[in-house]
Amino acid sequence: MPLASTRPARPRQEPSRPARAAVLAAAMMTIMAAAIISPSLPAMREVFADTPGADLLVRSALTVTSLAIAASAPLSGLVADRVGRRPLLVSGLVLAAVSGTAGLLVTDLYVLLATRALLGVAVGGIMTAVGALITDWFDGPRRASFLGLQQAFASLGGVAFLPLAGVLAAVDWRAPFWIYAVSAGVAAFAIGALRAEPRIRRTGHAEHAAASRRPPRPPVRTTTGRILGVYVLALVATLVFYMAPTQLPFLLSGHGTGPALTGAVIAGSTLTSAVGALAFPALRCRLTPSAITAISVALLGAGWLLVGTAGTVGPIAAGLLVGGVGVGFIVPNLNLRLSELARPDRRGRVLSGLVTAVFLGQFLSPLAVHPLVHATGLAAAFTWTGIAMAAGAALAVIGPWAARAGRDHGASH
Repeated sequence: MPLASTRPARPRQEPSRPARAAVLAAAMMTIMAAAIISPSLPAMREVFADTPGADLLVRSALTVTSLAIAASAPLSGLVADRVGRRPLLVSGLVLAAVSGTAGLLVTDLYVLLATRALLGVAVGGIMTAVGALITDWFDGPRRASFLGLQQAFASLGGVAFLPLAGVLAAVDWRAPFWIYAVSAGVAAFAIGALRAEPRIRRTGHAEHAAASRRPPRPPVRTTTGRILGVYVLALVATLVFYMAPTQLPFLLSGHGTGPALTGAVIAGSTLTSAVGALAFPALRCRLTPSAITAISVALLGAGWLLVGTAGTVGPIAAGLLVGGVGVGFIVPNLNLRLSELARPDRRGRVLSGLVTAVFLGQFLSPLAVHPLVHATGLAAAFTWTGIAMAAGAALAVIGPWAARAGRDHGASH
């Protein structure tokens, strides 16, 4: 039987600047991809008013994309692990360009929903490939830093595209669909920049020796439970945050706000999300993942409380800015936590579960919030949601403290 190699593992090769730029450019086409048409929703509701159930179906033009992402992401994770990150990324970008711009031509609401579903399949592949590439490329603080950059660029996509979509929607409700053509240019850039993929390191003799000196890993069942907990948290946080593009246009229209200003206000939350994501690496050096999670949820709750209690557009925009910072913290925090829990050869599948959770939250958002809006009104729905998030953050802090106090009290007796 051949002896295991005793050669030290080769250091991980740093990706080139074009490769990193291609991944960050692709990240811009992900989180807010569905929301690009958000400023067009009121006009779309009038155009398709003769379609039965048009009010809910028009809102679903955003959320069906999220459902398709959630449903297809596990398959994307499998493709990323077995076929490769680069083919998945490039094909996802091409499909996003085709399916996104299809809205310029279709005249039937149901056909439009079908093209939005295809866009979801594309975005699910892009997000999974981007996350897997970053966690393949980097370790430790460098991974935390680049995951923060990924979220920042994803948010900056909203900052760039949502105000533009608002301006275009004021001209014609179809015009924002042109923005999806950007994906074609990113695909062409990625083909050249990502010529060689990083290899997933296998554990050799030297790494076994290093691993034996580390603390023991938690049991598989415990790890699975932690992964599922991350998924649930991501789903709930996204469900709440996605009230901004799905509910806010209608709240702002009640204040006489036009589509251009609506797009700019919603984009404000993505701008502060980018700021939060850029600050995440420094925060991660000082606080535990649990503490960052509690702060993130508290900021989101405070922001939504401000939106719900505001009487004018200015305070509503301020509430979105506060909530955006919370989301900027939480997304790279959860990404980093999963990358630490997942084995390298299963990382694509584990990270695809986070994509599923995030976009399932987007899809469920208008469905889950609709009864609350119907019962209390739009502004009060934001208020009650903010209260629930603030209470959740308080429990996240008090719960572990109470558990530790109980254990210490029991030990003293």
